[in-house]
Amino acid sequence: MRDLGVGFNYLIKGQRWVARHGRQYGFGLLPGLITLVLYAAALVALAIYGDDFVTWATPFADDWSSPWLGLFRGFLTAVLFALALLLSVLTFTAITLLIGQPFYESLSEKVDRDVSPDGTAPESGLPLWRELLISGRDSLRIVVRAVLWGVLLFALGFVPFLGQTVVPVIGFFVTGFFLTEELTAVAMQRRRVELRDRLTLLRSRKMLVWGFGTPLGVAFLVPFVAVFLMPGAVAGATLMARDLLGEETAEDDDAREEAEVTR
Repeated sequence: MRDLGVGFNYLIKGQRWVARHGRQYGFGLLPGLITLVLYAAALVALAIYGDDFVTWATPFADDWSSPWLGLFRGFLTAVLFALALLLSVLTFTAITLLIGQPFYESLSEKVDRDVSPDGTAPESGLPLWRELLISGRDSLRIVVRAVLWGVLLFALGFVPFLGQTVVPVIGFFVTGFFLTEELTAVAMQRRRVELRDRLTLLRSRKMLVWGFGTPLGVAFLVPFVAVFLMPGAVAGATLMARDLLGEETAEDDDAREEAEVTR
């Protein structure tokens, strides 16, 4: 259970880091703003044309009497929008990171240099086009996994009682896991850690992952919050990636020296 608090602490540390580095925070906002505009346009279009889509998809209900026809199609429209909202939360980070790869690479590298005992940051040694290709491939794999989970949770949502209680809670934890994977990928890809190895690492520290990603996933449900938290989330995920990989920070060195002095 201790790891839950540690994970949440990394989220707070990341926000504090960008608060002290205003220029990095400003650059880090741009990809999120672009993604937000794209997602908002898609959701507005769904809100406007969702009724038409549901009507087209359910011709068998055309002859139903009132009020059952309206209730049925209204329910399906609401469920469709809820599913789109869930998928937006699950995929927002992956798309934002893909759009903002150069921005977040630079931010993550600066965090590494800032906290590293020797002031250096790992480098992949790959050209930018290759990094973008790998990032796009891995993001697609994660998005597919997230969509499959979203569809499964959507289906389970129809189960009486469980669908209204247990399933939403599971949804938040699933969202937190995928958010953390996507965010730590920025730092881990520079270290040439493959997707399969990243997932193995994260599964070995689920409490740490949930402590970081689940509160972030809840916050991302609030409009515009995701944009403003994203730079700090990348910074915090970089710090957490160092923990997962067993890398020391300047903070660790200071704590060790202090312990030796007091001993």
